[in-house]
Amino acid sequence: MKRTRDPYLLETVARACEVLKCFRDNQTELKLKDIVQKTGLNATIAFRLVHTLSAEGMLERGSNLAYSSRFSLKGNPQFRIGYAAQADEDSFSAAVSAGIRLAAARQNVELIALNNSYSASLALKNAKKLAESGVGLVLDFQSHSKIAPAVSAVFREIGVPLIAIEIPHPDAVFYGADNYRIGLLAGNVLAKWAKEQWKSKVQRVLLLKADAAGPLPQLRLSGAQVGIREVLPHIEEGAFTMLEANWDFLRAFESVRRYLRRVPRQTTLITGINDMTVLGALRAFEEAGRSQDCAAVCLGAIPDARAELRRRGTRLIAAIAFFPERYGDDIIRLALDILHKRSVPSAVYAPYQLVTTANLSKLYPLDSQS
Repeated sequence: MKRTRDPYLLETVARACEVLKCFRDNQTELKLKDIVQKTGLNATIAFRLVHTLSAEGMLERGSNLAYSSRFSLKGNPQFRIGYAAQADEDSFSAAVSAGIRLAAARQNVELIALNNSYSASLALKNAKKLAESGVGLVLDFQSHSKIAPAVSAVFREIGVPLIAIEIPHPDAVFYGADNYRIGLLAGNVLAKWAKEQWKSKVQRVLLLKADAAGPLPQLRLSGAQVGIREVLPHIEEGAFTMLEANWDFLRAFESVRRYLRRVPRQTTLITGINDMTVLGALRAFEEAGRSQDCAAVCLGAIPDARAELRRRGTRLIAAIAFFPERYGDDIIRLALDILHKRSVPSAVYAPYQLVTTANLSKLYPLDSQS
């Protein structure tokens, strides 16, 4: 179900409140590294918030470099939730994390945040850390389907419910993209563009995959194939080429670069598992001097993709936005429903929307100010 956002919320103030909630009473002392771990905030942002709160008399810095609150907050957090982020350095994951932190702060939920850094081994270690931290529920965002059963087992053994973000885990409630329908939309958009601009003469379709993610995200590519065939039924099965990209710009760039070295010029439609793989493919076509041979739709609409849409002469014709910055409210509401023993569905899908140059500024008016 689509949630409305609070247009009056000041994120800086919400983050400051998140810092203050780390102090259960005026006897608690925390060093900066403790505050970073509890909030999941970037260390520089946390330092500036702590410095400001100290300067304004809300916190007091002791001789041991630890901080304490000058007052007691009314009421302790109602729940303690663990969160393992996909990767703090990834803009999509960072937007999800920011939204979760803010939503947790608004709901008076204590959040224990860790970073999986796209690592399967680290994701499993983090699961065990969260299991030992006394949390009542865990949110897990990690990209390796092969370890999903092991991660689920960690929490199943101690009876802690799990919400899996984007990658399904056994016995977990799923929150993420409706992959097949998103892919179907991307395929339709590409094919309709080709029908109008190339008179339906499509010689090749490049699909950038990430095998490590497992079968569900790959439904984006299955949906794209069906979406293209709905509009252009004459395309032969052999026209579709899958290349491994592993979610990554550089991996996609190198894969497509090698591909272009061995094939002649062809009119080519492109989509992939996420934004960065498609952007990598576009740069490879550009480097080869073959930009006019391609057209692409990317999935996610992260800032890099939106910047590409605004670039003059781009061959990116559209992006499909998942709005990761809005995930937090839905996920924390879902977590609270589970913790309050309310009935919840086994899967909750995030809203999505086609983004083109026509509606880009309306959907993302703050881009021009960044």
